[in-house]
Amino acid sequence: MTLGTLTWVRALDFPELLAPSTRTAIEAWVAVDPAVADAVLVTEIDPGLADTAALTEAYALPPAASANCVLVAGRREGEERVAAAVVRATTRADVNNAVKRLLDVRKASFLPMDRAVEESGMEYGGITPLGLPGRYRVLVDARIATDDPDTGPTVIIGSGVRRSKLALPGALLARAPGVEVVDGLALG
Repeated sequence: MTLGTLTWVRALDFPELLAPSTRTAIEAWVAVDPAVADAVLVTEIDPGLADTAALTEAYALPPAASANCVLVAGRREGEERVAAAVVRATTRADVNNAVKRLLDVRKASFLPMDRAVEESGMEYGGITPLGLPGRYRVLVDARIATDDPDTGPTVIIGSGVRRSKLALPGALLARAPGVEVVDGLALG
């Protein structure tokens, strides 16, 4: 598959382009749904271009095709609650309302970069909803599950490392193990 100026290949054929936890998550998903093996694709990129704005410009990708994954935490009664919020790059996660309400916390904040990297086992700029720690909730905005009028069904997400990206149908991402699809998770 070609998207933008990038060529995409089956992710599991190139495990060196995936964070170990991402590879493990995809393998476990394929064990339950073998069609996932052909649907989750990877491409190698310049790691200096991993951030969405640079990526879309350098590789002629439509901005709406990319999705961002941010890690957010809050506390309630001494218990920390952590979630990944996945939204299209043309929107932003509604951390102050939707995420806070879903986590049932008074205040939700982005995880500091060093902690996000350490706990996820992924590189900053490559954090993906596939392969996060089991205690994290994975919240995906409902708009990812529907085809974008300009970009179609494909969504580009991190691979766990900065030197590559994953592409898969948004509807498939919405059915990934542990994913909670949320209406109104994103603003914009």
